[in-house]
Amino acid sequence: MSLSVLHVSQPVDGGVARSVSDLVSDQVGRGWRVAVASPEGPLARRVTEVGAEHVAWRAGRAPGPPSILEAGSLGRIVKRAAPDLVHLHSSKAGLAGRLAIRGNLPTLFQPHAWSFYALGGPLGRAALAWERFAARWATAIVCVSEGERADGEAAGIQANWRVVPNGVDLDVFVAEDRETARNELGLDSCPLAVSVGRLSRQKGMDVLLAAWPEVERRVAGAQLVVVGSGPEEDELRRRAGSARLVGARDDVRSWLAAADVVVVPSRWEGLAYVVLEAMAAGRPVVATDVAGMGEALGDTGVLVPSEDSAALAVALAGALTRPDGTGARERVERLYDVRRATQAMADLYAEVLLRSQ
Repeated sequence: MSLSVLHVSQPVDGGVARSVSDLVSDQVGRGWRVAVASPEGPLARRVTEVGAEHVAWRAGRAPGPPSILEAGSLGRIVKRAAPDLVHLHSSKAGLAGRLAIRGNLPTLFQPHAWSFYALGGPLGRAALAWERFAARWATAIVCVSEGERADGEAAGIQANWRVVPNGVDLDVFVAEDRETARNELGLDSCPLAVSVGRLSRQKGMDVLLAAWPEVERRVAGAQLVVVGSGPEEDELRRRAGSARLVGARDDVRSWLAAADVVVVPSRWEGLAYVVLEAMAAGRPVVATDVAGMGEALGDTGVLVPSEDSAALAVALAGALTRPDGTGARERVERLYDVRRATQAMADLYAEVLLRSQ
């Protein structure tokens, strides 16, 4: 099967960009003609390096009046590219792309976590109303976890649902030696918790920082490192206390390997890559019980309620006292290999195109 595919994404880094990059690399390797429309940035560099075409699409992260112009410019990109199938990633591409295409081409929409959770208030209600209406213009809505799909259904979105979980490259994320990683990073042998994510409300780093003093009280010498950057960075630095915020890093794999425990305090998710990466590194995970977390972890990690700093502190202190990642690597090998994810998406493309004939 030879296809022409257009991927559309407003995020150019983070988990959404990772998902797009993995799919593009696989699809170019299949001999497909692949293009990616996105703003300039890391995603553009990655996809051109593997042989895909990048088309500059100017789009902001937030919804608003410019979205109409963004939909118009995307419509022109779609017309020039003339793809067999369009794959829209995350909320802005889902908004602009469905407005531009309106079901006239096979269209997949992949929310990568629902936008109405991020917005709240009148904007959140408007986003939910839009998702309910625009589902008719997606040949399928692709969720990265059963929890994300269930959240969409519970919100009243009626769609042709498909679930294709994220996957990690198990040749990159390996079970490395903790002491070696700490030596490389200049860390001592303290009980170490590591959290990796965008410094935004979604990722709940403020809840983690609120929990941390109680963890220090319970676990002598415990240290916390937060890896990432984002819009809340300045405020989080003011509240950090003894926690270290090391900013965005290219050596995330080393920080995960150095950890005794990886903590993921998100307020909402689809399926967080860092959970899978930590599991691949053989590290135990303490995470909030939001979409995707329990499915990924099974019995290899600990779940706590979202936004409950007291519960997070108790669970994290317990995990630091008795770190145990038994079974995590085996589980991710069995369920979340990136090759499994990209093949599942290729199978879905074939199904969608067959149905559209």
